[in-house]
Formats: sequence, structure tokens, C-alpha cells
Amino acid sequence: MPEAYGRRSAEYIALLGDMSATAEADRRFVGAWARTLPEGRILDVGCGPGHWTNWLHQQGMTVVGIDPTPEFVAHARQRYPEVSFRSGRAENLDVEDAGVAGILAWYSLIHLPPDAVPGVLTECARVIEPGGGLLLGFFTGPEIEAFDHAVTTAHFWPVDTLERMVGDAGFVVTDRDRRVDPGARPHGAIAARRIG
Repeated sequence: MPEAYGRRSAEYIALLGDMSATAEADRRFVGAWARTLPEGRILDVGCGPGHWTNWLHQQGMTVVGIDPTPEFVAHARQRYPEVSFRSGRAENLDVEDAGVAGILAWYSLIHLPPDAVPGVLTECARVIEPGGGLLLGFFTGPEIEAFDHAVTTAHFWPVDTLERMVGDAGFVVTDRDRRVDPGARPHGAIAARRIG
């Protein structure tokens, strides 16, 4: 997956690598979630070009962007030098237990094989402190189904199915969002709190 995004990184950055390409409803949802978190670091896991990481930084949050694609990390460091970015993967966050207040994984788990998602959610639960938050953004559909994404294979997820997985990993779901914007695939989001 990092190689696929690396090959198309310039194109992706040009088309989607700016907050002007995001939906106002998403900014409201992410902002409301971030304001409920305990004080501490937020990880933007799968941060891509870093625009959401920088946006959270602009909201006054302490945030670190993590991405497995070197081209995205290099771009983010150059464009947002006041924000922290590093290479890393959702499967192994390289953070101490209970070391962060929250994790934003906004469309960053969509390319994982479905059987890998529970392990990633468990890793998120390991590093989020009790009372901290997790926020997932994803493509939603009636069943788990692969489709040809512009970069590499992605998956639709039923909100209820992913919500159960989030609960099994040690979270309680606090909010969900589902909508279809004109010209876009169906959107889902799940906000959850780490159980103490």
C-alpha cells in the first residue's frame, strides 16, 4: 500500500491534500470529537499529506502525524514544519501503553484486509489512555466488500459491523455518522471512548 500511494503521491496531494477538499460536515465532526479528548497527544494515523494533522494543530491540539508512505511524510514535514510527522504503521504504532489522548484514523484503515482490522483496533486501544478517544472515517456499505479505489483496493464497511469490532477492542461508541454526498461514495464515521 505505501508503494501504491508513493507512486501517485503528487497526484493525491494536488487533488485531496488540502482542507479545501474536505467536507464541512467532516470538519465539524472531527472538531467536536477532538474537543472531548483529555489533554494530551493525538495521533493522526495514516495522515497522508498532513492536512488533517495541521488542522488539528491549528485548533490548539498537540498532534503527531504518522504515515507509512515516505513521500507523504516528506511533503507534510516541508509544508507544515511546525507540526510533528513520522513514518509508521497502524499495525505497530511504536507508542507506550496509554500514551496518547486520542487517535484519528480518517480513511486510513480502508485499504487493510478486513481480517487485519481487529488487530489494528487492539493496537489503538493499547496506546490510548482510559477515557481517551478513537475516531474512524471510512467508506460504508451494506456488507464488507472490496472495490477498486483510485490508488489500491479498498473496502466498504457496514457501520454496525465496524462498531462491534470497535467495542470488542475495548471501546464504547459515543457517536456515528453516515451520509452520501453528491458525487461521493457513502461515508461513515465512528467516534468511541476507551474504556478504563
